[in-house]
Formats: sequence, C-alpha cells, structure tokens
Amino acid sequence: MGLFKFIFLLSLLWSFYSLGSSQLQASQAQVLLQLKKHLEYPQQLESWYDHRTNFCYLQATPSMNITCFSNSVSELNIFGDKSSEKAKSFDGFAISNVTLSDGFSIESFVTTLSRLKSLRVLTLASLGIWGRLPEKLHRLSSLEYLDLSNNFLFGSVPPKLSTMVKLETFRFDHNFFNGTLPSWFDSYWYLKVLSFKSNKLSGELHSSLLSLSTIEYIDLRANSLSGSLPDDLKCGSKLWFIDISDNKLTGKLPRCLSSKQDIALRFNGNCLSLEKQQHPESFCVKEVRAAAKAEAKAEAEAANESGKRKWKKGALIGLIVGISMSVLVLVCCVFILLRRKGVTKKHVHHNTVQDNHPTTGFSSEILSNARYISETSKFGSEDLPVCRQFSLEEIVKATKNFDKTMILGESSLYGTLYKGNLENGTKVAIRCLPSSKKYSIRNLKLRLDLLAKLRHPNLVCLLGHCIDCGGKDDYSVEKVFLIYEYIPNGNFQSCLSDNSSGKGMNWSERLNVLTGVAKAVHFLHTGVIPGFFSNRLKTNNVLLNQHRFAKLSDYGNRKIMANVKARRRCLQLWIDSSTINRWTICIRKRRSISTRRTGIVGERRREEKNGESDSTSHLSKRITDKSDNSDEQMCFT
Repeated sequence: MGLFKFIFLLSLLWSFYSLGSSQLQASQAQVLLQLKKHLEYPQQLESWYDHRTNFCYLQATPSMNITCFSNSVSELNIFGDKSSEKAKSFDGFAISNVTLSDGFSIESFVTTLSRLKSLRVLTLASLGIWGRLPEKLHRLSSLEYLDLSNNFLFGSVPPKLSTMVKLETFRFDHNFFNGTLPSWFDSYWYLKVLSFKSNKLSGELHSSLLSLSTIEYIDLRANSLSGSLPDDLKCGSKLWFIDISDNKLTGKLPRCLSSKQDIALRFNGNCLSLEKQQHPESFCVKEVRAAAKAEAKAEAEAANESGKRKWKKGALIGLIVGISMSVLVLVCCVFILLRRKGVTKKHVHHNTVQDNHPTTGFSSEILSNARYISETSKFGSEDLPVCRQFSLEEIVKATKNFDKTMILGESSLYGTLYKGNLENGTKVAIRCLPSSKKYSIRNLKLRLDLLAKLRHPNLVCLLGHCIDCGGKDDYSVEKVFLIYEYIPNGNFQSCLSDNSSGKGMNWSERLNVLTGVAKAVHFLHTGVIPGFFSNRLKTNNVLLNQHRFAKLSDYGNRKIMANVKARRRCLQLWIDSSTINRWTICIRKRRSISTRRTGIVGERRREEKNGESDSTSHLSKRITDKSDNSDEQMCFT
C-alpha cells in the first residue's frame, strides 16, 4: 500500500513538472504572434489567436506543428499554399497573389525569427517568402533541421550559415538562388541531407561535399553546375543517394559513384562521356556561356533597376520633404495671420473696457495677455489653488439648487452671493453676476482668464468661474458665476462696529489690516498690466480670516460687468493712538502711494475729557462717494 502511494505521488509530481516545462514563455508567444503578422496572417495560423493562446498544446495539423521544451519553442513547422512552382518567372520583386506583399521585409522577419534561440527544427515551406536570405539566420545556432523549400529566395547563400555547425538537414529546394554552390559544407560536422533541387546555382560540384563522412543524401538536380569531377574522388561511406541530373557537368563519373552498387545515382541531362541520356559537350559549353551572359545581364539589369528604385525612392523622399516643408510654411503663415487677427480682436475688447481710463502706453498684446506680472504677485502665492472652470451642475449642487438659506448677501448691481460646499468638502463663496450682452463668450473667457491671473496673499483667491449661456448662441450670456475661497471670520466693517462685542481690534491690528489692503490695491494697480481699478473699496469688502489677515474681495468685477460705472471712492478712518499721531495711507489710480504722519490736535484732550476707555470709541468713520472718472483714491487717515 505504501509503495502504491509513493508511485502515485511520484507520477503526480512528474505530471506537474511536465505541465510546467511545456508552459511557453510570454516572450516566445509574442515572437510567434509577430511571425504571424510578418507572414500576413496565413490561414494555416488561424489558431494563433493572441498571447493567451497555449501554443504548446495546439493540435498539430498537416500545415502547422509546434513543439515546446523547457518553456521554449524547440520545433516549428509551417506549410503554406504559395509554392514557387506556380510562378512561371521571378525577377526579385513581389508577385501579387503568389508571394507575400511588397511590404514584406525578410530582414525584419528573420530578425524576429532569430529570437527563438532554442529552435532545433524549422520548416517554412510554400509561404511566399521572398528576398535575399539575410546572414543573421546563423543566430539560430541550435538548429539541426532547416527547410525553406518552395519560396522565392534568391541571390547567393550567406557564408555565415557555415557557423551553424549542428545542422543535419539543409533543404532549400525550389527557390531562385543564383550564386555559386558553396564550398564550405565541409564545416558541418553532422550534415546528413543537402538538397538544393531546382535552383539556379552555378559553378563546380566540390569534391569535399561528396567526401563528407556524415553525408547521406545529396540532391542538386535542375541547377547550372558545370565542370567535371575528379576520377579519384572518394565518396562518403554513408552516402546512399545523389541526384545531379539536368546540370551542365562534363567528363566522366568518379569511380566511387559508377562502381558502387549501393548508391542510388541519377545523372541524366548532363554532357558526361556516357551514352545514357546525355547532351553533346558543345551543348553544355554553349549553355554555360549563355548562362554566364544571361547572369551578367541579369545582374546588370538588377543593378540598374536597383539604381532606378533608389532614384525613385530618393525623388519620392525629396518630394515628400518638399511638400512637408511647404505645408509647414503655410501652417506657420496661417498661424501668424490668425494670431495677429486674434491680437487685434483682443485690442478692440480691451479698449471697450478701458474707454474711461487714460492710456497706459503699452502694446495691446501686453495689455490683453497681462503676462508681465511683478514680483509682488509671486510673494506668498505659491500655495494658492489653480483657477479652473466649473460646470453649472457643480454650482447647483454646491448651493443646494440656489437655496435661500445659502445666500450670504444680495445686491442689485453685483448680484447674489451664495455660500457653497464643493464635492471635496471645500467651502466656497459663489457670486452670481447679472447677465451682460456686451461681450461674447469668447471675449468673456478672455476677461475671466485675465482676472484669474491675479494671485496675491491679500486678495480673496478666485477658484474658478462658470458661464451659463442657457444653450443659446455665442452672444447670449445669461449668468456668470465667480467662485471664491470662503473667508470665515467676517469683514472689517463688523470689527469696527460698536455693537460687535468681542470682535474689537486694537490699533496695531487695525494698522495691519490697512497695510494689507494697501498692498492688495498696490498690486491691483501696478502688479499687472493693465491695472485693475474700481475695485469696490469698502470696509465690508475687506474680509478677515481666522488670523485677522486682510483679504480684499470683489475686485476686478468691472472687467466683466458692462453696467458698472466708474466711481470715485474715499474711505477715511480717524485713528487716535496713545502717541497722538495720525497715519494716512492714500492709494490713487495714478499708481502712487503716499504715507504721511501728522499730529492730531485736541484728540487726547477730548479722550481725557470724555473718559472713554474702550478702544473702539476712538474710531469715527466717514465714507464719501463722488463721481469722478479721472481720479480714484482710497484714503485711510
């Protein structure tokens, strides 16, 4: 019983080993699929579907057989239906429906084939393979059996094939090899079968081939071999078949061939000095000369044809290059014209916005693109998110379909401000601007892109925008949504109010806020070309984050609002400090900043008289709005 279990376990292990050893490597499967592609998907290889095909277990057929050993292909046999015997003539080029197409490359095919390093048996017969046999075939150094019969191979046999010393069978029947019969077959240590039947080989039949100790079978029928064989030739002891019929051989047969009874010898159709079915010697001499002339003529024509093909190829390449350069120049010209046209349109759009401001003296390209940004815009803006375009569905979802509970404020001039929550949990403020028919969608996008370039730590960050055209044409914009970061700590006005208990600010905090606003306005006026003016400088537009860091909101809306008029605003704050000094910060449209300190007469006395101790009681404010299109200033005093 124990012996039975042991034998069963041993058999099971051996089956697993055999199964693993026959599993083909992925690289080998890829090579087989590439060979199928090179051979232009013949019907014989229909079972080669893709890389998931188990090639090692494909059922063998008369036209295809694959054998695997140690995870590699060891035997590959493919028999097609494009035999060279069907062709009446072959001039070295592809023949429709007879050979593989003109796009076939035997160099690429053999390069791919040579990756099957473990191949020992290779048969590629009647597949329509055409061209000069590449010498890189010698890379299949493990080959023992090579059969490339019934194809359209021509030229000479590559000398490097002599390095394939393990070859035992060498079959190149029914091809168009037209060089001389190689003399290096004696380098094969194990050669048994040599067959070059029905080719166009010329030259002498070398005695070294017949005297090989391992040779058994030689078939050189229907070639153009000439000359005579030495009478004292020694034949190999294992030679049992030789066919040299239908050549141009002269002289006598060697004694080892004529006297040996166990050799099947065929020599008809030559000019030998025998009475059996031989031509006169003059016939062979004449045929050899004619063949030499024909070969020379064929080589000359081939060289001429090759030169013509190279010239045509060069002309074609030159024509393609010329056409490509012409098209490239034409595309560049069209691009330049369109760019100039686009710059002109941008200039017109810019003038529509700047008609109430004096000229800046810069080109329209600079003004429209705002590419010249000062170092101020880069300071502290590395961590700000990138502006992007939002979809209307995102806006609707963020505001809960514009629910009234999400409204933060409303204005007849600047629309409604909503609070929103994006899908990633980010809180945002969404301003819905009134519709404007002054700008097309393209023009409006240019202005929104210009607004998106504004990045400064003292500006509320614009996260993106959304244009709702209601599915109408390019000149019907119904709504424009601007999505800003959400600032949670209220505005500057609420901190200055007497009723905001717990939110009071000391004088240093107030000065920091004013300094931040000044930096923001300075950047809007000078940090970008063209500058941004009419930025709604009000205390309720100065927002404070959790660290009471000032951020100016609702800036630059005039760039995209057609119905906002230029205004002159002045915000004055009187700050009475313990040092009885007054700070004045003025920012004008003329890009000048002035800061001055003056004494405040009577302020400290008034404080002592009234006995007020709360810091917020020292503040009085006055906001004046005047119509002045030529000047705009914001003053903190």
